[in-house]
Amino acid sequence: MMEETWVVAVRSIIAFLTLIIYTRVLGKQQMGNLTYFDYINGITIGSLAGTFATDLSSKAWIHFVALTIFTIITIVFQYITLKNRTISKLMDSDPTLVIQNGKILEQNLHTMRVKFDELTMMLRQKDVFDITTLDYAILEPDGSLSVVLKPENQPVTAKDMHMHPAKSKLMTEIIIDGVLIKQNLKERNKDTTWLSEQLKKQKVTIQDIAFAAILPNDKLYIDLFEDKITDKIDMGDYEGPF
Repeated sequence: MMEETWVVAVRSIIAFLTLIIYTRVLGKQQMGNLTYFDYINGITIGSLAGTFATDLSSKAWIHFVALTIFTIITIVFQYITLKNRTISKLMDSDPTLVIQNGKILEQNLHTMRVKFDELTMMLRQKDVFDITTLDYAILEPDGSLSVVLKPENQPVTAKDMHMHPAKSKLMTEIIIDGVLIKQNLKERNKDTTWLSEQLKKQKVTIQDIAFAAILPNDKLYIDLFEDKITDKIDMGDYEGPF
């Protein structure tokens, strides 16, 4: 019993490290962008790793070889689909138009085996509550829905208003848990003298701060360890013990 436990433990560690290496090799495609083939492929690789770790009725080497071969095949197909558009379309399918000029294309919807209530749910997730505001809706290969609003329903942009907004910047965290991140401060072309002046104005020290960041407009955002909130809002309506 104890020997089997050690074998499973060692196999699990090897399977875990192997999965880390193989998933890094397979790339950084986001979960939300996975096609159905990618999704099923990922499940299969995970299943092979699980069998490798726990199936003591056969040699570990056999499962390791299967896991490696499956990963190699996946990499080969990734390369082929990058180079060959036809095979790429065969593997990942095409986007499908499901709404045109506010009219639902029932045949395309049925072909994709998507129900009407599923379509309306995806529209709500896109903040579309009136189907007549749409010009087009497209079902993507990963199952998500892309929508194109009619021109009169599209939001006004700075370009439409002939405005010239300042160049976009990112929020940069500079203090976390009372520790100053000097590298991030330098990246925003600030120094400790500037930070000291800002903290002095707000009468706090670095040790008082749980989180601080330089906002895109170059202003300093500070959140203290002590929030001083006396009227906390209870979002729940359950008064049970858990």
